[in-house]
Amino acid sequence: MERSGARPNLPVLVFFSLMAVSLGGLLLLPPITQDQSYHEFADQRTVFGIPNFWNVVSNLPFLAVGAAGLRRFRDDPATVVFFLGVFLTGIGSSYYHWNPNDGTLFWDRLPMTLSFAAILALVVSERVDARSGAILLWPALAIGVFSLVLWRWTDDLRLYFWVQFFPGIAVIVLFLLYPPKYTGTRYWIAAAVLYALAKVFEFTDEPIYSAANLLSGHTLKHFAAAGACYAILRYFQTRRPIMQSRQPRPVQVA
Repeated sequence: MERSGARPNLPVLVFFSLMAVSLGGLLLLPPITQDQSYHEFADQRTVFGIPNFWNVVSNLPFLAVGAAGLRRFRDDPATVVFFLGVFLTGIGSSYYHWNPNDGTLFWDRLPMTLSFAAILALVVSERVDARSGAILLWPALAIGVFSLVLWRWTDDLRLYFWVQFFPGIAVIVLFLLYPPKYTGTRYWIAAAVLYALAKVFEFTDEPIYSAANLLSGHTLKHFAAAGACYAILRYFQTRRPIMQSRQPRPVQVA
């Protein structure tokens, strides 16, 4: 009995089932509003006339990584969108930290949603199917932008949180289920570790700053997140196709 046609449907089933369940779960949650205390960062020092100096200038690595990626990788739309999002994060986050409020926070979060969508499309393309990843990029971008517009309209962050965290969950599932087509998986792992570390720094902003009054947790978050982006840049710079061994065809018996 021929079974070769069954496997290509499994990624689609797993991915869209996970998407449907997670989106449905949002309806069970109460609306999530933006906590205004979020804008009160621990390090508010002004240096050289720049308010919140370290939280502003610590975004420079995003500009460097994004520019390096855009300069070298221009053939694939998802890759271009990812590095464009990284580059614009350096601008948007600096703009937000210069004057933290909900209005400027929109421009901080917008480029990040571009990168989240692009990462999901890239992993689907490389682990599952190139055509599926290319198609997925555009609705993922649309949902990401809509999640921020919806937040500004309704002050409800539920969909934005989904846009931020679902790609991470989906990527982990796809990495566990499907083998790589390229070398360099260690760079994806490094990016995941650095991004997780960035989230730890984000939630320990005040304690880290209070320890020595040098740098705050949020400043370190920027460095760690930029490091995660750099790890992905190194992946694209060094990856090589993995030659998949071909299985022998079954012998036909007359």
